[in-house]
Amino acid sequence: MKMRNELNNHLYIQKTNNADRLPYNVEQEQYANICSGDIEAVKRGFANIEQRISSRQLSDNPVRNILYHLVIAASAIAKACIDSGMGHDEAYTLADIYIRKADKCKTKEELLRLYKELQLDFTERIQEIRKQPVISLHIRKCIDYIYEHLQEELTVNALADYCGLNPSYLSRLFFKEIGIHMKQFFLNAKIDTAQNLLKYTAISYLDIAISLGFSSQSAFISAFKKITGTTPKKYRDKHYISNE
Repeated sequence: MKMRNELNNHLYIQKTNNADRLPYNVEQEQYANICSGDIEAVKRGFANIEQRISSRQLSDNPVRNILYHLVIAASAIAKACIDSGMGHDEAYTLADIYIRKADKCKTKEELLRLYKELQLDFTERIQEIRKQPVISLHIRKCIDYIYEHLQEELTVNALADYCGLNPSYLSRLFFKEIGIHMKQFFLNAKIDTAQNLLKYTAISYLDIAISLGFSSQSAFISAFKKITGTTPKKYRDKHYISNE
């Protein structure tokens, strides 16, 4: 009852003060632009970003108010991008990274820059996904599962069970649409993830090897060198980007 009274009181105050709340479709249009990979349209949407934030007060503290808006938007954008073909883990992990970065921001200006960066990052990633050859729902589901279970010893039979297809048929379909055999794709996915970890984190080579399901650090180094032509150490020395 208390919350109902408080709600009615806030609604009355907003009405009498002619609170300028942006229409629901404005925010949804920005999400649609992100999900279509339209970078220029997303940038144009930045023009009313502060109006969108001020039209819905989530905190009396101006900095926390923007922070809460960013948190809500990050989750909503991640969900929308998943529906548009982005991997579940990639979308939510990216959103989590931005939320943690936002939690360290001290000023409104920092948060607004990060808010825009968040939207552009998702937009660019969706744009890259849309540039990729169109693949079937079964193969997209299969690829998402592979990236979400890199630490496991994946087999064609396990993936076929997950996708509800015959193993032989799935193998043929995968090769037809992706152009390489599933076993090679498993390994490529592990090395692709390893490159990101080497570039953006200081995680040890042994921990990377374990997290990606390699039997040993030496097995990881051997596989990495075979695919990239260099060792994990040389790759990190050349490409490492400190989060600081």
